[in-house]
Amino acid sequence: RLDMKSSNVQVLVLTPTRELALQVAEAFQRYASRMKGFHVLPIYGGQAYDFQNRMLRRGVHVVVGTPGRVMDHMRKGRLKLGNLDALVLDEADEMLHMGFIDDVEWILEQTPDSRQTALFSATMPQQIRRIAKKYLNDPQEVSIKAKTATADTIRQRFLLVNGSHKLDALTRILEVEEFDAMLIFVRTKIATANLAEKLAARGFAAAALNGDMAQKSREQMIEQLKNGKLDLLVATDVAARGLDVERISHVINYDIPYGTESYIHRIGRTGRAGRSGEAILFVASRERRMLHAIEKATRQKIDPLQLPSMEMVSKKRVADFSQRIVDMLEDGDVSFMKDLLVKFQVENGADPMDIAAALGNLALGERLTLLMPPEPGAEREQRRLESRERRDRDGSSRDSRRDSRERRSDRRGDKRSEKRDEKRSYSRTGSEHAKDETSHSDFSERRSRERPDSDNSASPEMEQYRIEVGSVHDVKPGNIVGAIANESGLDAKFIGHIDIRSDYSVIDLPEGMPREIFDSLKKVWVSGQKLSISRMNPGAPKSGRKKSSSGPGSGRRSHGTPPKPRKKKKHRGQK
Repeated sequence: RLDMKSSNVQVLVLTPTRELALQVAEAFQRYASRMKGFHVLPIYGGQAYDFQNRMLRRGVHVVVGTPGRVMDHMRKGRLKLGNLDALVLDEADEMLHMGFIDDVEWILEQTPDSRQTALFSATMPQQIRRIAKKYLNDPQEVSIKAKTATADTIRQRFLLVNGSHKLDALTRILEVEEFDAMLIFVRTKIATANLAEKLAARGFAAAALNGDMAQKSREQMIEQLKNGKLDLLVATDVAARGLDVERISHVINYDIPYGTESYIHRIGRTGRAGRSGEAILFVASRERRMLHAIEKATRQKIDPLQLPSMEMVSKKRVADFSQRIVDMLEDGDVSFMKDLLVKFQVENGADPMDIAAALGNLALGERLTLLMPPEPGAEREQRRLESRERRDRDGSSRDSRRDSRERRSDRRGDKRSEKRDEKRSYSRTGSEHAKDETSHSDFSERRSRERPDSDNSASPEMEQYRIEVGSVHDVKPGNIVGAIANESGLDAKFIGHIDIRSDYSVIDLPEGMPREIFDSLKKVWVSGQKLSISRMNPGAPKSGRKKSSSGPGSGRRSHGTPPKPRKKKKHRGQK
């Protein structure tokens, strides 16, 4: 029970991301709306210290924060936890995944043994169980078990579609599917804004939901979704957490999630409280392994979805337009317009059918024509992907030697396709990246390669970057990994070697970082310092360095010893 007369911090909640910290703080404020004088403070990287310092001096009852910023305030004596009554670890497995677990343990060690501790985690890997055993006093484990990991009321389908056709495929689905409201998941904040803008330009009531939004704007947007002013919400995983809107009948995974847990969380936004729901997953050719992993994790078969044809789209538009006319004739007052048209006909001598046709065109613009030109290539591409999928599914009953040959052939084809995709993508200028709603997503997607589960997977080419935070700022590799993974949408496992120097650090990141991610990382704060990221030797040729196998943010440190210069590789055609 909170002591409202005390200004000491009594509850600390640790979250992996700033978006979740804001949501949890908002929930505390809502639950305590009748508690006069209650104060909760979210603290996270990327926000200026002044406001946080001022609030901590004034006194708050609850602090909700990310591990890195919480540690900063504790070390500088601004966040005192000597009177802490309760500590909550929210999404502990995600903090482990993002490299924060060392920071979490440090914070736990600085808190009173008398505290009550609660740990929430979608999964319980060994490291999380170790922390629970070490820091929780005689804990009680509560787990929710079901026959399937997803609700039986959700119908799950997947569509085989590669990146260049995803927007058109989504538009066709929106045209043909009967839905009330739809939640569309992408991987990054930039992708939410760009995709929502493109959908709005195609005539849909769409908006973006991401962590950059003020809480008031978020609430207004959700209210618009509830009352029908918005039909489509394009969101990131974190921004959509806790979202419960009865109108959401469909969830579309426009970008396939990195892990099965994320998929389960995503589609859980529909089919709630016994209501039926639809979940559609977009799967590229190189992501089929993740599709099978999702089926295994959910213990449910995901059925294929046939891409709606242009003929189906056209017929649906005609049917919708006809129904609107019927509804207006039955329920609307057309007397004023009728008198106006009679007068127009008399004055102009026009045929009534021509007048009606002209009004239809004015009312709908291009909505009755095909929104997209016919793209036989898209249909051919889907047929090719479906044919390969059938071969893969049926191949299990054939001779194992033949299976092996087919899998080797598929892998060679996938790698050639990936190289072509990367060459096309990274030859674009920064302005072209800004126009592509999946530029952030593709950066992460190409690096993750469906989160390969074998050690034989090729590592991405790496580039060296300098960031303006070092050992004098008490930074740890986990702080850097968490900040970059959170901001860029890049899986932490693809963040390479981190070399922490005195007042700066050198980090290896996958080659080909989009301009938007690079610019956003410049503004990120870690351990009280702006990263101000810059490329090392930007004019030099690529090093060809591969990611270290030692794991994300391996944190090998060399105190001021510069790396040995690498020999420049001769490329074909060079003398």
